[in-house]
Amino acid sequence: MEKHQQWSLWYFLVAFSLLLVAQDWWASRTAVEQLPYSEFMRLLKEQKVSDLRIEQQQISGTLKEPINNRTQFTTIRVEPELAEALDASQVSFSGTRQGGLFTNLLGWLLPFLLIFAFWSLMLRRMMGGQGLGGMVSVGKSKAKVFVQHDTGVTFNDVAGIDDAKAELQEVVSFLKDQPRYNRLGARIPKGILLVGPPGTGKTLVAKAVAGEANVPFFSISGSEFVEMFVGVGAARVRDLFEQARKSAPCIIFIDELDALGKMRGVGAYGGNDEKEQTLNQLLAELDGFDTREGVVLLAATNRPEVLDPALLRAGRFDRQIVIDRPDRNGRTAILKVHVKRIQASADLDLDKVAGITTGFSGADLANLVNEAAILATRRGAETVGMADFTNAVERIVVGSERQGRLLLPHERQVVAHHEMGHALAASSLAGMDPVHKVSIIPRSVGALGYTLQRPTEDRFLITLPELKNRMTVLLAGRAAEELIFGEISTGAADDLAKVTDIARQIVTRFGMSKVGQAVLEKQSSSYLGDQAISLREKDYSEETAREVDLCIKGLIDEAYARAKRLLETRRDDLERGASLLLERETLTPEDFPALRPLAQPLAP
Repeated sequence: MEKHQQWSLWYFLVAFSLLLVAQDWWASRTAVEQLPYSEFMRLLKEQKVSDLRIEQQQISGTLKEPINNRTQFTTIRVEPELAEALDASQVSFSGTRQGGLFTNLLGWLLPFLLIFAFWSLMLRRMMGGQGLGGMVSVGKSKAKVFVQHDTGVTFNDVAGIDDAKAELQEVVSFLKDQPRYNRLGARIPKGILLVGPPGTGKTLVAKAVAGEANVPFFSISGSEFVEMFVGVGAARVRDLFEQARKSAPCIIFIDELDALGKMRGVGAYGGNDEKEQTLNQLLAELDGFDTREGVVLLAATNRPEVLDPALLRAGRFDRQIVIDRPDRNGRTAILKVHVKRIQASADLDLDKVAGITTGFSGADLANLVNEAAILATRRGAETVGMADFTNAVERIVVGSERQGRLLLPHERQVVAHHEMGHALAASSLAGMDPVHKVSIIPRSVGALGYTLQRPTEDRFLITLPELKNRMTVLLAGRAAEELIFGEISTGAADDLAKVTDIARQIVTRFGMSKVGQAVLEKQSSSYLGDQAISLREKDYSEETAREVDLCIKGLIDEAYARAKRLLETRRDDLERGASLLLERETLTPEDFPALRPLAQPLAP
């Protein structure tokens, strides 16, 4: 029920109550004399009354001699036995009415009013605060309309994705100057799909397009189209496009499109599934609206592999723009945008910060700047410096320090030699990321110690020797334990998982082993990583599977033997570094020069 209809209902109830009160008051003010029952009995004995009308609770009639200029009277009956006894005692008495009209009606209406109020409250909650009218407006679109001053975002606020910005500039130009494109018969793509990992700025760049074009911005999540009622999602799609046509030129932005556009025919529900009906309506709307109307559809998803092929064909979502994690220059540009909001020190080198944040998305970098500002505030500094950013990177990558976790002396020695083994192997091999810091302070992610390596440049291709070097570095921690203590511990569990994954990819994906160059396992196309519940696809024979297993085992054994040989040649550095690490708990290449890369890396 709409707001004015709710007020009309309450006006009616108030007016009805006032009518009852007025009627009761009027009944009490009519020209009828109210006589006590004792007075009535006296007048009856004196034969001064006539035309009596006897009811269940009262007696009314006419007075032969007026009283207070009134000839009509009424009196409340009293039980005859009690009346005779009271009359004999010569006292004045009268009866009282058990309940007036208002009291009787209120007692009848009150239960219905309480039931009405209860169901009104329940339906308002069920319909998302829309009261009884929620059933009527359930098919209305929940799109939030933003205008340029509401989005507050332009292309100046978006950095690190210059390629995507260049493509979206065409959308802005079309919305601002449609005749220029229509002159040669060109048309803007009906739909533009923004694809990329979480946190890369897909929603931000969509708002920037609306801000630059200064047009209405309809923003809605894909999950808001789907409700418990069949057909509601399709109605909301129709309503959204109808609103957009009335506000053209404008932009429709559907976030998390995968919640709405999943591939049809998958699952046990078939074609009657509510989500499929909603998707069918969206496909029909994309075919029906004319791009010359000035309505541009933007959508974002980080799961393109689950989208329906009909949604991605030409004529619907014509163009896909990949917004990936930024490179080093992009990270520097993003940091410049976010650093404007804090008090940064004059010696802060954002290029160095970008160098140690490889793989960070735009959202990660915004969080990094905030964490650095928090750390600087905690230590009482006036500005945020490079040390704060370094500590913030460590906090994000390996978690916060847990000073309260105390290790046994022997465990501390094992952890120190384990981490120093990683660090020395990384500094000895070619193509490895330089060691940034080594620590034996436990972290909140469960690590008892860590060796932090940060790349100095972005890499897109890796050779087989470099992959083997990575395996050697990962196994050098366990090799150091066996070399010094003659036994191994469970501390290398995470290292073994990473080594096994690298070895499996060398054999099954990259074709770098004696098994051959055939791809035996397909690469996942998901930006969210492999699904937690999934079986590896094996379309090869058992003999090939045995060869794969033997190759993986051979690569791991080779890397482990190589790590042991490497640490034997640098055993003195291993023992001195572990002793210094036990003393200081944290080491950098400046504290221990042996952690710096060798001028002549060791040969494989």
